[in-house]
Amino acid sequence: MSSVVDYIEMKIPARPEYVGIVRLTLSGIASRMGYSYDEIEDLKIATSEACTNAVQHAYKNVDKGEVNIGFGLYEDRLEVMVSDTGQSFNFEEKKKELGPYSSNSSVDSLPEGGLGLYLMETLMDEVRVQISTGVTVFLTKFLNGERVNHDTTITNYEAN
Repeated sequence: MSSVVDYIEMKIPARPEYVGIVRLTLSGIASRMGYSYDEIEDLKIATSEACTNAVQHAYKNVDKGEVNIGFGLYEDRLEVMVSDTGQSFNFEEKKKELGPYSSNSSVDSLPEGGLGLYLMETLMDEVRVQISTGVTVFLTKFLNGERVNHDTTITNYEAN
């Protein structure tokens, strides 16, 4: 496992108008690392979905909230972390509600509200979700290859 070369972190208000700033930052980082145009677009879409989920769902009944975004730059990959401290959810239950889908599923067959998870899993090499006080999504895109595993890894942590 290679060690992190650089780490960049930003915090935005949990409001839709700030998600574009994350996309612009990510685009600059990925371009500097040598990702292709298509790979950068995949990264931007998946990261935007994770940020939008945090903005829309984590702070439903709260006026103020923040979304933390971290970019781990490695020699062979970029890891994006999107986290919030808002309302968490049962990922497995939500995935069952949305119904089965695979990388071969057509977008038209997805229920409304299920597109974000589908896009993250389809466009990224690895997706991990950690549920604790809030939700943290880890998205990984390798510089030189395809993913091996198509499933999202979910970890639940109980708050003490």
